[in-house]
Amino acid sequence: MAILFAVVLMLCLGLGVWIGPALLIAGIFAMEFFTSRPVGPSMATTVWSHISLWGLASLPLFIWMGEILVRTRLSENLFNGLSPLLRRMPGGLLHVNVVGCTAFSAISGSSAATLLTVGKITMPELKKRGYPDSMVAGTLAGAGTLGLLIPPSITMIIYGIMVEESIAQLFMAGLIPGLLLAGLFIFYNIGWGMMTSPGKAIQEDGASLSEKLRGLLELFPIAALILGVIGSIYTGIAAPTEAAVLGVAGAMVLAAIQGSLTLNNLAESLKGTVTTTSMIILLLAGSAFLTLAMGFTGLPRELAEWISAMNLSPTALIIALMIMYMVLGCFLDGISMIILTLAVVEPLVRSVGIDMIWFGVFVVLVGEMALITPPIGFNLFLVQGMTGRDIGFISRAAAPMFGLMLLAVMLLIAFPEIALWLPEAMARKN
Repeated sequence: MAILFAVVLMLCLGLGVWIGPALLIAGIFAMEFFTSRPVGPSMATTVWSHISLWGLASLPLFIWMGEILVRTRLSENLFNGLSPLLRRMPGGLLHVNVVGCTAFSAISGSSAATLLTVGKITMPELKKRGYPDSMVAGTLAGAGTLGLLIPPSITMIIYGIMVEESIAQLFMAGLIPGLLLAGLFIFYNIGWGMMTSPGKAIQEDGASLSEKLRGLLELFPIAALILGVIGSIYTGIAAPTEAAVLGVAGAMVLAAIQGSLTLNNLAESLKGTVTTTSMIILLLAGSAFLTLAMGFTGLPRELAEWISAMNLSPTALIIALMIMYMVLGCFLDGISMIILTLAVVEPLVRSVGIDMIWFGVFVVLVGEMALITPPIGFNLFLVQGMTGRDIGFISRAAAPMFGLMLLAVMLLIAFPEIALWLPEAMARKN
């Protein structure tokens, strides 16, 4: 049964069927041939109950917030504000790639949007100043993945809904690992600037006090928006959906004050929001029905019993899943990868007693790593399109970042408190 199911699913994907409908087709196949349940009523009830969940209300709002910011001058302010504050550090303006992606991740939630927006602003300036293409491409490819992990993460919202865990707690759990990964990238840039000949040759002029103050002034609106959205969730003032409303309103106000909120920008942001949200909802609908079909066939239970009989330790299971997700991430984006596998993976993870909040951070972090897995990680192709260099060059440039992400995963496995400390501390406080 498992082999036939996998063949049907792979055949659909191989023929170019969208992932959401492919999941629905696989679910229909499983229910028709391996259960006596009626397909039509089961599909209608399950799909509607999952796509009408209140927790999903925050999804289009966070996407809309990011769409507004991408289409206004607020993203340009990010570079102008960070440049005078960071350029005298060893590694120079390469830090703007990392810190810019970190900051934009907190207001976008999308890896692709983060990479393309920050890269469009920083790459021309870095090339003009003589920074090596390998470092520019590598730091951008690595830091661009932070959009999956740093809250508000669209992937985290989807994961939380699918496993019925608190989205607010997942946001809290992702913050420290996200900052840890950003810190590793920054230390790598510093090491390159201090220990290599090209790095030592880069000498940026220091910024005056007035330049730094102007930089802080340009950063203030974005920092206020981030603190308002994320802070309201962490302090318990607002639920994720309410915080998303605050984010959209704040983005509109800031763009209006800046004079870049035109009717055309607003219409394009709504169009982008509807497109992205519809894609995700279709994925969720397919996943929900497939999960139901798999439950009726008993396949997840049998797989869980088979894994349990192997007496794998939680660590061994996690490492096996890490390898699986790294391979899948070469062909699928993070959201699709998680939705495609969670129906089977969730009972396995629960059966060995792994915390689902921690596992959410783990699977998103591994999904990030898969985005730059040489030679066919998704972010590598985005950077290739922006630089015009061949994929082999981009893969070599991103290899150090891949190594740092692997180190972050190992640290997360060895020290689960990296992800669990903040949500547990906030739970005790509340």
